[in-house]
Amino acid sequence: MEKLIQASQDSNDNGLDAIIVGQTPAMVELKRHILALGKTDLTVLITGESGTGKELVARAIHKCSPRADRPFVKVNSAAVPPNLFESELFGFEKGAFTGACKKKRGKFQLAHSGTIFLDEIGEIPLPVQGKLLQVLEDNEFSPLGSTTNARIDALVLVATNDNLSQMVSQGQFRLDLYYRVNVVSVRIPPLRGRKQDIDLLCDHFLRKYAARNGKANTGLTDRIREQFYQYSWPGNVRELENVIQAITALENEESFCERINHHGLSGVCRNRKGPTSTADALNGSTSQLLTRYTLKELSRKAARKAETDTIVNVLTYTHWNRRKAAALLKTSYRTLLGKIKEYEIQQRPVALEDALGKTRQPASHSYVGHFERAQKGTKTARFGRYVRAGF
Repeated sequence: MEKLIQASQDSNDNGLDAIIVGQTPAMVELKRHILALGKTDLTVLITGESGTGKELVARAIHKCSPRADRPFVKVNSAAVPPNLFESELFGFEKGAFTGACKKKRGKFQLAHSGTIFLDEIGEIPLPVQGKLLQVLEDNEFSPLGSTTNARIDALVLVATNDNLSQMVSQGQFRLDLYYRVNVVSVRIPPLRGRKQDIDLLCDHFLRKYAARNGKANTGLTDRIREQFYQYSWPGNVRELENVIQAITALENEESFCERINHHGLSGVCRNRKGPTSTADALNGSTSQLLTRYTLKELSRKAARKAETDTIVNVLTYTHWNRRKAAALLKTSYRTLLGKIKEYEIQQRPVALEDALGKTRQPASHSYVGHFERAQKGTKTARFGRYVRAGF
């Protein structure tokens, strides 16, 4: 491995710097590994906390490989129903089961001559793991309902934020498959371990979302950058990106500064004299939280809270105009409605004078009202709901 890394030192990595943002020693070493692995067909296990950029590293390896102009096929294992894994990965023949009215190619067949990325490999059911092992060993498999084997040629990259060795000891992951996917392991450091890269990441995301939203890149003040350095970022780079996206869309940096000072990002209750750990924030007590949540659960909670806060802030800014909020968030109207339902984001009733837009006394926290007329034949008014702006 060291010889491969040494051989890649004189490679031109300017393109890689545009994909993987960071100049800390850990990130420089990561880029050297990516350049080296791109010249091989080794199976790579990419590990790291949620939001660190495992898919980005996988795509970078693909771009640095001779397969760069071939397909890159991603499989989000956590999103595939357990009973559909085999047909999703390996495909099926017509008539293989009830409802199989035509032949379907699996993800491995679609990735032929290219790269297949198995994200969250720990979510793959045990019965399917045996067939996956056969593919990695023999480069062939039998689709459902087929009497012959199909051969494939694909670079296989896998990722997880689970502890696979612990899952092996618990009987949740095959030992032989663990050794087969762990040919080379690449671990991505969390954002709190490379805070010197925060400025580079902020500038990168500011340029990205300013261009996407058609707005001027005004940068960030020293005040909010200081707050960014003090925060622990449990949602890692994904959380930072969500915050920058919201700041760019709303053009309201000061609101986030106030939010960080009093409550912390992602709902973390943090001030300069108060607790700063994610555990204290999520449960009020580190000792209690450690007995209730795993690291994976903590990462999911932090990412969920960051996304919820961003949606609430944009909805508040648009006075609960969901279509305008969806446009600002660069997502579809249906997706936004699904997120509102999934995260149980609700409005609450406001007084009649607020719904009709009458003036009210200023307060330390603003409440935004939204008034809607009743539909479908009724003449009664249905008043909107308010949400606490939160910053």
